Amino acid sequence: MRTLITNIGELSTCTDAGILRDAAILIENGRIAWVGPADHAPTDPAGYTEVDAGGRAVIPGFVDSHSHLVFGGDRAAEFEARMAGEKYAAGGIRSTVAATRGATDEELRARLRGFVDEMLAQGTTTVEIKSGYGLDVETEQRQVRLAAEVTDEVTFLGAHVVPAEYADDPDGYVDLVTGPMLDACAPHARWIDVFCESGAFTVEQSRRVLEAGIARGLAPRVHASQLGPGDGVRMAVELGAASVDHGTYLTDDDVAALAASDTVLTLLPGVEFSTRQPYPDARRLMDAGVIVALACDTNPGSSFTSSMPFCIAVAVRDMGMTPAEALWAATAGGARALRRDDIGVIVQGARADLVLLDAPSHVHLSYRPGVPLVHTVWKDGVPV
Repeated sequence: MRTLITNIGELSTCTDAGILRDAAILIENGRIAWVGPADHAPTDPAGYTEVDAGGRAVIPGFVDSHSHLVFGGDRAAEFEARMAGEKYAAGGIRSTVAATRGATDEELRARLRGFVDEMLAQGTTTVEIKSGYGLDVETEQRQVRLAAEVTDEVTFLGAHVVPAEYADDPDGYVDLVTGPMLDACAPHARWIDVFCESGAFTVEQSRRVLEAGIARGLAPRVHASQLGPGDGVRMAVELGAASVDHGTYLTDDDVAALAASDTVLTLLPGVEFSTRQPYPDARRLMDAGVIVALACDTNPGSSFTSSMPFCIAVAVRDMGMTPAEALWAATAGGARALRRDDIGVIVQGARADLVLLDAPSHVHLSYRPGVPLVHTVWKDGVPV
């Protein structure tokens, strides 16, 4: 299948090539075969399907590198209480655990596919999905198995919080996570993650979890410094984690460690929006040389949004990013957080995951917040 998208008013490549005007893209067999000025587009007597972009903007498909999409129930009452002044705490995860354990595979699968479709309609063409709402061997295995039906980017997060039945024996729960639970989940996952935070897991416990996962061939990612400063960021860098996520409270030493590494800091503005915590200062991070990604962290407790355009708008409005920086963080930055070079960019050889905006420029993603600007999405070269 060959498709030529032409008459693109603004093409954001999210590469060193930057923005191209009056551009075109040739898609062949799900990949980008050529990109450049529309008046230099290749011609072929065999022909291709031509799509006229009508002067609109084209961007790479969003790469959402942090989500929790396999769960039961919701926590609307908790959100309502938080908006009335109650403080957010990690322990609320346990209510979702109960609902998830009680849901059937079909119920979880239907909801999961609904979220993926919802994301796709908003321009997200790659999503990472974590477990972490089972906290027992059976349900964690169910979560990663179901997630693997819709994405290659599956993360085992058995170390999300300590479940109620292990409240008096957190180290015993770590034994479970690094033993039978890891054995059951590793075949379905690419990544291992841990919530290294007060109220969740200590640095020592987190290191045990990550090293066990690494020994099983899983690559590390880390939740850290969401609720307060700690040593999780530097531990993640030391272990070569692909990303540290949240980073709401970072010390100067954390920033220096990240800047000297290839570990991506994934910021999750939907969390600060939903919990009323302070927004991270992305300007400080980028000026220091930290690689920054943006993701939704779709979950029922602290960020129940699946909209990358919303997260871009918040990052521009409240976190010091320019529209171009926020777009890069939501595409190429997310790809870096997943150690991928075939997505999040518009370049020859990359997957043809593209978004045609009903707007003349990527700037409208933050200029017109809340407005549905996605006109067409291509996933692997196929319009969806």
